[in-house]
Amino acid sequence: MTAPAAASQIVTFRLGDELFAADIFSVERVLRYTTPTPVPNVPAWIEGVIEYQGRVVPVINLRRRFELPEAPIPADARILVLTVDDEWVAATVDGVLDVSVLDASRLAAPPTLFRGLAAGYLRGVVRRGERLVVFLDVPRLFSTDERIVLEHPTEEPARNG
Repeated sequence: MTAPAAASQIVTFRLGDELFAADIFSVERVLRYTTPTPVPNVPAWIEGVIEYQGRVVPVINLRRRFELPEAPIPADARILVLTVDDEWVAATVDGVLDVSVLDASRLAAPPTLFRGLAAGYLRGVVRRGERLVVFLDVPRLFSTDERIVLEHPTEEPARNG
């Protein structure tokens, strides 16, 4: 006899017209959007940094990270504070829809390439009414090199001479 499929709680959010989700245990907090403080010499997908609970936290622009078209920041934009390898990384999203329960049996394996996202970033895809929700694997969103940049976003690069 097969064990019943486990259920997860997910936070569903929007980037443009696309829906994404993250496991509730990967989301530390949802904050109202405030403009991050810019940081020089970082990849374009790092929007800057914010202070959260006394710590400097890098802010990722998920539109740029996922190579989605740029758009003005909507009134309902939010910043998700995510937990990645016991560190906080914030991400800008166009809006947070809800927290819901996802029955794992409804989760379809991700295609090899899905709308510019490598399948390694994805836990799967689930149908929500007539829409598809891309369920992100938050800890796998960043490569080792990218994590190093995220851990030290405010450090000046070494200079010769």
